[in-house]
Amino acid sequence: MGCIQSTGSEAKKRSKWIDEQIRQDNDRCSHEVKLLLLGAGESGKSTIVRQMRILHETGFNRQEQMQYKPVIYNNVVQSLLAMIRMMGPLEIEFGDPSNKTDAHRFETHYLHVNSLDLPEAFTLELADLMKNLWNDEGIKKCFKRSREFQLNDSAEYYLNALDRISAPTYLPTQDDILRARVKSTGIVETDFMYKDLNFKMFDVGGQRSERKKWIHCFEGVTAMDVFEERIRHSPLTVCFPEYEGGNSVTETSNYIRSRFEKLNKRESEAHKEVYSHFTCATDTNNIRFVFDAVTDIIIRDNLKD
Repeated sequence: MGCIQSTGSEAKKRSKWIDEQIRQDNDRCSHEVKLLLLGAGESGKSTIVRQMRILHETGFNRQEQMQYKPVIYNNVVQSLLAMIRMMGPLEIEFGDPSNKTDAHRFETHYLHVNSLDLPEAFTLELADLMKNLWNDEGIKKCFKRSREFQLNDSAEYYLNALDRISAPTYLPTQDDILRARVKSTGIVETDFMYKDLNFKMFDVGGQRSERKKWIHCFEGVTAMDVFEERIRHSPLTVCFPEYEGGNSVTETSNYIRSRFEKLNKRESEAHKEVYSHFTCATDTNNIRFVFDAVTDIIIRDNLKD
């Protein structure tokens, strides 16, 4: 008899323990938010993740800053090379004919340099050569036509900072790191706390070959600027022939937003709430505002549930 009572008591304790674990799991899940960043390559996903580290963690330590040096050197070198190589196809001549020889010398030098060796190869002499090429009228004309070919959107920022970047004591700043272009491969998870919520942000590869790796990140998920520069040169009617408004950033942006919102209303009887924000991934204050708004929406929706 005593044995039966003992077994029954242990079963009750076990049941209570299981109930408590379920309660704790539910409580933990109610404070956990998964954010999946999706978009085409070079659309700013990795930059937003870096912004979260700056805004909600401790940013980047010295070791991490040093690790970005070869990345930044590679970005600035590849940007200048891209413009040099497009001079011919765009039928643009160098402003100073002697710079054609310097451009060939610069291109030949970096053909044999591994990207990891760039910090050592990025000498003051070569930096002066790059500055001279960047200031050439022909290169400037090529840059103004960069919408016609692939060029990192950080090109002008880095090339204008060659004096600082080429200094022997150079240490990348937070802004330098935000603008660094690194091709995302696989999935990178970043965890941080904000407003009593545990955020898990996933940065996925934007290239087509990486997209098959996205799907498992959707488990448990219940909701899922270069424009300003380009609109100055290419009217919105190139993409939307029916558009009849002006070509200002405000008018064109509002039109694109209205297209998204109308699509939602047309295809769903029970309209989903869509919140639109215009932002630039490298603008920390702008990203802070947008993420704060996203968090408030999540909290409000959780309270409804």
